[in-house]
Amino acid sequence: QDNARQKYTELVSSLVSAESAGQKKDASPEEGRHDGYETILVTTKNNITKIMFNRPDRKNAINHKMYREIIKALEEAGKDDSTIAVITGNGDYYSSGNDLNNFTNIQPGEMEKMAKDGAVLLKEFVGRFIDFPKPLIAVVNGPAIGICVTVLGLCDIVYASDRATFHSPFSQLGQSPEGCSSYLFPKIMGLAKASEMLLFNKKLTAAEACVQGLVTEVFPDRTFQKEVWARLEAYASLPKNSLAVSKQLLRSVEKEKLHEVNSKECEVLKERWLSDECVNAIVSFFQKKSKL
Repeated sequence: QDNARQKYTELVSSLVSAESAGQKKDASPEEGRHDGYETILVTTKNNITKIMFNRPDRKNAINHKMYREIIKALEEAGKDDSTIAVITGNGDYYSSGNDLNNFTNIQPGEMEKMAKDGAVLLKEFVGRFIDFPKPLIAVVNGPAIGICVTVLGLCDIVYASDRATFHSPFSQLGQSPEGCSSYLFPKIMGLAKASEMLLFNKKLTAAEACVQGLVTEVFPDRTFQKEVWARLEAYASLPKNSLAVSKQLLRSVEKEKLHEVNSKECEVLKERWLSDECVNAIVSFFQKKSKL
C-alpha cells in the first residue's frame, strides 16, 4: 500500500510540474496559436482552446469556408489536451449568422446541388456541437444572429455581454430553424417563448435571453472579458477527465435524439432553400438592404 501511495505521489508531482511547465510555455499570447485557419483564430492557452470567429469586417458572418474551419477546429479541440473549449467573436459582433452571399450568384441549374451540399455541411457542423466531448462555453461578445444563436442550446454554458442580442429571423428569410433549436428551445424557454423567437423573429436582449434560460449569465460590457476569462481559467484548472465524464452523463441521454432532430431540420431546410418563397424572401432582403 505504501509503495502504491509513493507511486501515486510521484505521478501527481510529475503531472503538476508538467502542467506548470506547460503554463510557462503559454506565457506569450501568440504561443499556442494553431496554424492553417483563415476565417477563425484558434489558440490554446492555460488549458483552454479558444475558437474565435475572425471576419470582423463582415460581422463574423459564416461562409462555407468558415463552416469547414469551425468543424475542423472543434474536431481538433475535442482531441487536444485542453480542459475546456470556448467559442467567441472578434470585434463588435459575436456573429451575424449565415453569410447571405452563400445564397447569391447561384445559377438556376445549380440550386439543387447548392441545397444538397449546404444541408450536408450544416448537418456535419451541428453534429460537431452535439458530439463535442468536453465542456463547450460560448462567450457572446456582441449581437448574435441565426445559426450561431441556435447552436447555443448545444453549448454547456453561455456567457453574454449586456450589449449582446439574440435574433433568429428564419421566417423573414423564408427558412426554418436549425441547430436542434426546434427541439431544444421549447425545452429551454417553453413553447410560447420559443415560438415567438423561432416563428415570429423576436430579437432578445441579453437580459431577456438570460431570464429565458438561453444565457447562463450577463456581464457589463466594460468588465465582460476580464470577469469571464478569470472564471474560465478557474474552470480550466478543474480535473479534465472528471469534467469530460460528467458532461457525457449530462448529455448522453439526448444525443441520439439530437442527431435525429438535426437530420430532420437539415432535410426541411434543403426543401426551403429550393422553394420560391425562400428565394423571394432573400431577394427582398437584399433589395431592402441596398436601399438603406
